[in-house]
Amino acid sequence: MDVRMTASNVAGKVRVPPSKSHTHRVLIMGLMGDGESRISSPLLAGDTLSTLSACEAMGAEVMFTEDGLFMTSNGPRCPRSRIDVGNSGTTLRFMTGIASLLPCTTVLDGDSSIRRRPMAPLLEALEHLGAVISSNQGMPPVSVRGPTEAGEVEIRGDMSSQFVSSLLMSSVGRDGRTTIKWTTPLVSRPYLRMTGSMMERFGAYVEWYEDAVSVEGPVRLRIGEYTVPGDMSSAAFPLVAGAIAGDVTVEGIDSQADHPDTAILQILRDFGADVHEGEGHVRVAGGNLVATEVDLSASPDLFPVVCVLAACSEGCSKIQGAPHLRHKESDRISTTTMMLRSMGVKIHELPDGAEVTGGEMRGTTVAHHGDHRIAMAGAIASLVAEGETTIPGFEVADVSYPGFLSDIRDLKKEGSGK
Repeated sequence: MDVRMTASNVAGKVRVPPSKSHTHRVLIMGLMGDGESRISSPLLAGDTLSTLSACEAMGAEVMFTEDGLFMTSNGPRCPRSRIDVGNSGTTLRFMTGIASLLPCTTVLDGDSSIRRRPMAPLLEALEHLGAVISSNQGMPPVSVRGPTEAGEVEIRGDMSSQFVSSLLMSSVGRDGRTTIKWTTPLVSRPYLRMTGSMMERFGAYVEWYEDAVSVEGPVRLRIGEYTVPGDMSSAAFPLVAGAIAGDVTVEGIDSQADHPDTAILQILRDFGADVHEGEGHVRVAGGNLVATEVDLSASPDLFPVVCVLAACSEGCSKIQGAPHLRHKESDRISTTTMMLRSMGVKIHELPDGAEVTGGEMRGTTVAHHGDHRIAMAGAIASLVAEGETTIPGFEVADVSYPGFLSDIRDLKKEGSGK
């Protein structure tokens, strides 16, 4: 689907989808649970449906309800066929850890993008715990045979916190204490905290240290009833739209939630946007936007849309701290740089981010390289770009924000007074 967009003011209210990060985790914890789980308002989009399918392949029984789904599980079982994770790196990494608990060979694979996603640190850690692993030089397809045993394991932390989260969630299925130590600075630490806090909510006891985390197993998690909060990663896009092109209120989000991307609110304030937090909603309106420095080490998913914000601000902004962006659905530092440069933005790529100088933007054809966040960032940039912006294959955004295009069109209609 090719989308063509032109500059426009935006105004009004939108309700963003449920949190993708929380949905992935609660589905897997439901699989690792004991009995019945009622999950309200899950995100049912491409990536999370891949996780749901993987949970079903490992024995979970799922029934869709009016407001979510009902899951029954007595722990993971050996799948009858290979697990297709689609385009979801989160599914790949999390389910690889779960597969290591099983006394059988599990094969995990996905699309062409997934086959370029690095897995070596996680695979080496699982081998240390006793798994038999094979892969394509540390990338999918990945074959895992367990069971692994509890113990101490080291893993580098500077590539993805998902590796540590995978080891942490699977630790509740091992008999004994599993201690995971990161040997390099841990990126996206708040995402690991999210994993641990959800596990604790459902019955695990997680011990935290400066450079390690530890869990005593086995533990049968009990989900009971759980409502997935709104997704702050998705909310960042319409919130930035409000800052650069009008006045937007995003409903259904908790600005005090444990999601790392609540950082977007302070980032918007630092750039000079007018931000108002209310109960269950946030309103952002444009202001005198000026350049600032941003550290995205804890919230790297914000990088593409924060670069768009910087491109609409006076002066040169430095956005850094996230070298692990090079291992996402695309090399997000390079693809964001190429996208904004094609729109006439002065942007200099850094090893861990970019320097962006504000100025006028022009419409172009956006190359998103199959990355949903690049496609959505291009759409937000089009709101202030001269001429027409074309984004081919925009359905890629459906993996995290299925209603994005409809929401932006509604905000444009309200903003133009139609």
